[in-house]
Amino acid sequence: MQSIEEIRRNTWEYIVIGTGVGGATAGYALARAGRSVLFLEKGHALFDRHDALRGRYPELELPPGAPPLATPGHAPLLALGGRFFDEIEDQGNRFVPFLGCGTGGSSALYGMAMERFFPADFEPRKSFPVDVGASLPDAWPIAYDDLSPFYAQAEGLYRVRGQPDPLRPGHPDLLPPRKPSAPNAELSAHFGSKGLHPYRLPLACEAVADCQCCQGYLCDHDCKNDAARICLEPAIRNHGARLLDACEVVRLEATADEVSEVICHHGGQTFGLRAARVILAAGALGSPALLLRSKNDHWPRGLANGSGLVGRNLMRHCVDLYLVFTRASGPSPMKELAFSDLYQFAGTKLGTVQSFGMLPPAPILMATVGKELHDAAPWLSPLFNLVRPIAGAALAALLRRGVLLAAIMEDLPYADNRITPGPPLGIQYRLHDPDRIRLATFRKQVGQALKPYRYLPLHQAEKNTMLAHACGTCRFGDDPASSVLDRFNRAHEVDNLYVVDGSFFPSSAGTNPALTIAANALRVAERLLRP
Repeated sequence: MQSIEEIRRNTWEYIVIGTGVGGATAGYALARAGRSVLFLEKGHALFDRHDALRGRYPELELPPGAPPLATPGHAPLLALGGRFFDEIEDQGNRFVPFLGCGTGGSSALYGMAMERFFPADFEPRKSFPVDVGASLPDAWPIAYDDLSPFYAQAEGLYRVRGQPDPLRPGHPDLLPPRKPSAPNAELSAHFGSKGLHPYRLPLACEAVADCQCCQGYLCDHDCKNDAARICLEPAIRNHGARLLDACEVVRLEATADEVSEVICHHGGQTFGLRAARVILAAGALGSPALLLRSKNDHWPRGLANGSGLVGRNLMRHCVDLYLVFTRASGPSPMKELAFSDLYQFAGTKLGTVQSFGMLPPAPILMATVGKELHDAAPWLSPLFNLVRPIAGAALAALLRRGVLLAAIMEDLPYADNRITPGPPLGIQYRLHDPDRIRLATFRKQVGQALKPYRYLPLHQAEKNTMLAHACGTCRFGDDPASSVLDRFNRAHEVDNLYVVDGSFFPSSAGTNPALTIAANALRVAERLLRP
């Protein structure tokens, strides 16, 4: 085992910054091929800590009446739960987003949905009217067929189980799904009776009898196949990769055409690390922020930012929830069913509808509502605090009676939707009119699909705190003037810099991004391994 001093003296073949789906998958593929790989992770190595908060939300560790966890001062507790712990600023308001930070990144918290994009997602301009005003390319620099073999590899690597979508091409070789809960089975039959095409949503999980999905917190049943379990741990244990956790990368030193040093803060010291190639995978917020902070005489606008597009074209999906009151009762903790009949609708693209799984417990939701109310109207906070116990009990009872669905709509890229590097890290994002029009259509059609059920719409799509699917901030393409990365995710202007998280998406598609990120990471690794 190398010491910190030896790690610092070494020149690695690859330094991978971030251990989420993109970074861990690419690093694993490279380490498995015998390359020397050093992973750098801002959060903790959670698989190696006895005090990691598994099987529960960190919020539940707070005493009754304590302030919400998503406020300054709770960073250590959030970190032990694998959660992002820095505040983000949005138009003067600050919040801690529900993202991952720690080994596995946000996949340590995800609901395990791993689904392919449609072939049409790779030619986005064909699916939208010309006048939407978005910075949509005619096509991605790669086609569905280019990624298809890597989709299959990623599905096998992450042990994805479920059913193929009957409206998507091909027949992915998936492991068999778990038996559905009674409410989800009822909903599936209902959608089928209305001429829709429901299927069992592909999930990266093991068939553990008492699996609770653990959406939003760390799994304690060894059934969630996240990036740490599937890629990072095997890369370290079996293939000689190294990991520095609690290691924040503060900037990249670079010449006119390559990264020369990765400057880190670890163990109270700031120092440089060297590698032949640097793979950036800090997420669609963190990766562009790092590039924008890495200014020098060669890069006055930020590293690899000759196009001026680093940090721009932020997308995050428009996600609404629907609490549906089925006749069948019983717990439905898992994401189980989906249908994509509304993906292409009336000459435009909308998105997919799928099981959401379980929301956080009512006290956590009430604390979040309380913070949002305080930010918007502080004078109402005392009144809200008076009714919170009663409202929380009513909400808990309501959640027990229904099953949750999520409607995920593709949002479009606009150059004015962007991140700012801070500190603090900031976002500037607004829904443009074409997105609002499609969102109204999507909401109407989802309501039609649910009739005659009683349901409660929980509209979340307008909230910028919904950042779990952030993407697009370092888009790839063939033209250096209109993209940051080339078709193999190498920065156009920096020979040894690659970005493999969701930043590379030129459009967001209308479903979960994790499988596409994993498949692309395998594609990039294969390219790097060619002689």
